[in-house]
Amino acid sequence: MTAIARRGVCLVISAPSGAGKSTIANALRASEPMLTHSVSVTTRQPRPGEREGVHYHFRSLEEFRVMADTGELLEWAEVFGRGYGTPRAPVEAALSSGRDMVFDIDWQGHRLLRAALPNDVVSLFVLPPSLQELERRLHTRASDDPAEINRRMDAALDEMSHWAEFDHVIVNEELDRAVIEARSILTAARLRTTRQHGLAEIVSSYHVPNP
Repeated sequence: MTAIARRGVCLVISAPSGAGKSTIANALRASEPMLTHSVSVTTRQPRPGEREGVHYHFRSLEEFRVMADTGELLEWAEVFGRGYGTPRAPVEAALSSGRDMVFDIDWQGHRLLRAALPNDVVSLFVLPPSLQELERRLHTRASDDPAEINRRMDAALDEMSHWAEFDHVIVNEELDRAVIEARSILTAARLRTTRQHGLAEIVSSYHVPNP
């Protein structure tokens, strides 16, 4: 039987802070052996325990801007004087070898990534059950003061205004169900006809020649 080769998928998960995008992405990584994490480039200093090439690629702001200008980054942004971006080469190598990548990035990163890889991106937006529940989750973290929580809630409203730009939307009311729904989106993307190479040869092998 002819083997089916498959080009990898870029699964983009976006959501307002507190809606659960990182938790869902981590759950998928833990259960999907062909799903890998893209190691981002950042210009901030390493935190204790962080390692180069594992948690981030740490670069100066000048190096970061050169990477953006020369096309070495698929998507990037400068936020409060710090740069964050996705290096192009490892993503393209993964896709070519049939490995999938998951990105938990914001709507702006999604726009840039889709523009750079229009045939490889499948996107998912995660909504909270309600604004009240989102605020409760942010308070439960107990790591932000009230002013920071208010800022995050304002940012959440802006983030959620872009939900219609995404291929799929789920409401994360119950985490296990949300993970199952996200996995079903990934599975469907993997099985798209255009991603599977060798299908024509397999179908042609079913042909029974005339006697």
